Amino acid sequence: MHKERSAGVCASEASAKRLSWSSLVQKLSHSLDSDSEGNSIRDDVSDSGSISLPDLSTLDGDMFYDPMEESLCKEVVQLIARSLTEAKDCTLHCSKLLIPEKLLEHIGQELVHLAASEPCGLRGALIDLCVEQGDTYKCAGQIAADPYLVPTFQLTLVLRLESGGIWPKIQGLFATKSSAPVVKHALKLSTGFRVIKRKLYSSEELLIEEC
Repeated sequence: MHKERSAGVCASEASAKRLSWSSLVQKLSHSLDSDSEGNSIRDDVSDSGSISLPDLSTLDGDMFYDPMEESLCKEVVQLIARSLTEAKDCTLHCSKLLIPEKLLEHIGQELVHLAASEPCGLRGALIDLCVEQGDTYKCAGQIAADPYLVPTFQLTLVLRLESGGIWPKIQGLFATKSSAPVVKHALKLSTGFRVIKRKLYSSEELLIEEC
């Protein structure tokens, strides 16, 4: 992971407690949640346009430094995934949104890492979701990790669309034709993203990480 830190950010924050999500993922089952319309989800793609979510409901608590923080992280990652799915029609203008499971794992890892040095942990996070499309940024929603707590820090997740590899050649296979002559294509998010952290209780400079 390549990190860019602006002036005034304490170097010790980079050494905050990181959890091994790669070992955690090996413990996950691949059973998938259903979307709000009751459609089933398979892998990263579903007929309904929803996305795959790792099932974090049954985990060995001994694997975690803070089980309560991990439980909250699971809920926040699910909220992020649902917000992105809900944004596919009105904001992203696509028929399906494909979110790699690896992306959700990376987001969860960053949430835990960036919240480790905060006074309220992840509960103090206010998360803005953005999707980069060419030269523009689409806002896909805002999530408060704990809506009953005044946020102490703000995270902006800048997600990217997959533009390389085989995806551009096969995305037409996932297109959905409507009654109108316009064909709405499926979009796939990249596993790489940028996260910007801003503390709301101090005047420290922004922390920017490339993941």
